[in-house]
Amino acid sequence: MFEATEIKRLIGENLPCEFIEIQGDDGVHFSGIVVSAAFAGKPKVRQHQAVYATLGPLMGNEIHALQLQTFTPEKWADVRQELGF
Repeated sequence: MFEATEIKRLIGENLPCEFIEIQGDDGVHFSGIVVSAAFAGKPKVRQHQAVYATLGPLMGNEIHALQLQTFTPEKWADVRQELGF
């Protein structure tokens, strides 16, 4: 079983982020929000790939699924309240 806090730590250590929220209660399926200036100018698929890269071989093994919402800091400022943050 894997912990959401460990996923958050790995992402934060390997990608400059302004905000990370990871949730999951079964140890293999997770969801999260990641906000990073590194996402600027990149399509969503590249943003998600950047996050998955921080987790390396854990993706698809210990972590079966990670559903992501990714935002630039500017977009996050626009949507964070409607998402409850």
